[in-house]
Amino acid sequence: MIEFRMPSLGADMDAGTLVEWMKKPGDPVQRGDIIAVVETQKGAIEIEVFDDGVLAETLAKPGEKVPVGHIMATIRGKDERPGEVSIEPKAFAKSAEAAPAATMPKQTIPLSTAEISAVRAAITPAARRRAAELGIDPATIMPGKDGIIGLDQVDATKRAAPARAPAGISFDEMRKAIAAAMAKSHREIPHYYVSSTIDVSPLIAWLEVENARRPVTARLLYAVPLIRALALALAKTPELNGHYVDGCFLPAQNVNMGIAIAMRGGGLIAPAIGGVEALNLDLLMDKLRDLVGRVRGGRLRSSELSEGTITFSNLGEETADEVFPLIYPPQVAIIGCGKISERPWVTDGKVVVRRTMTISVAGDHRVSDGRRAAQFLSRFEQLLRRPEML
Repeated sequence: MIEFRMPSLGADMDAGTLVEWMKKPGDPVQRGDIIAVVETQKGAIEIEVFDDGVLAETLAKPGEKVPVGHIMATIRGKDERPGEVSIEPKAFAKSAEAAPAATMPKQTIPLSTAEISAVRAAITPAARRRAAELGIDPATIMPGKDGIIGLDQVDATKRAAPARAPAGISFDEMRKAIAAAMAKSHREIPHYYVSSTIDVSPLIAWLEVENARRPVTARLLYAVPLIRALALALAKTPELNGHYVDGCFLPAQNVNMGIAIAMRGGGLIAPAIGGVEALNLDLLMDKLRDLVGRVRGGRLRSSELSEGTITFSNLGEETADEVFPLIYPPQVAIIGCGKISERPWVTDGKVVVRRTMTISVAGDHRVSDGRRAAQFLSRFEQLLRRPEML
């Protein structure tokens, strides 16, 4: 009998609350199937199963808070018969937050039903499209003095709306989880930092030409070739890719890169894209787009939070020149990129204007040193000089 246990979805997690089972006893399961949804400080996470068989028993009940490592269910292997082994159900702490069914807060509508109907008929087509793009129900928009909803009224409603977390996510709890993980990182990991400012003009020039020939829906973000180049460079620098557990470094077989993604309304999360070194740019763009959408929709999977082997944090446009990130334990390195900006640059003895980016590596001195990280950055820079080869 296979024991299905509450997984650890990060160094900051000690328990999770079972929201619901996605399978029932007697259902066949295969590796990768979503078997349950668990609420953590990072939101509601879909939990995958890693064995083939039949779900035999569920030992945890929805609403129960289950410590990491405790048995939640049993799975009967393909060759096992029903009733061979049974495990006593264990009482878990019941989550105070899980008792009532989750409900969305109701919005206050300042107009009567009749008034709303009238208003719905008086919204301009452009305003209706804008409201749809922003996810605003036209019935909640206060019309202008002329009784018509225009773009100004839609934008005013958007500005007045408080930022809301995806279902199941508490930003306060997420901030506590981030603080706990970073305090552990500061306390236990002897960090070192190495950085380089890199001329990314060849990358941006290539990307502009490449995107010009693609349909809009297939265009690439500049982060995609960056991630691809990082993964290829990491494959040559295994000391930066893996976990440090019980006093030993465990190098990873693949580059499962956690991507730091800002959430609407605040908070940050870094789910991983697995096997980045084997993905071409188009597949990587698809996976990144899917990941960002599911982060903002609160639909992450357990493997995406537990199997990251390194983290990439890209500040993006109109931000800062450089970032000094903290390693997310038990990982042993994290990579940070500042904004792309134009700087004076010396090329062939002449001062020219180039687009540059400063990239930083924080490494764990228990596993590697600054020289190896510097070699990694040099390899990364070489790859970016020929972006068409990525």
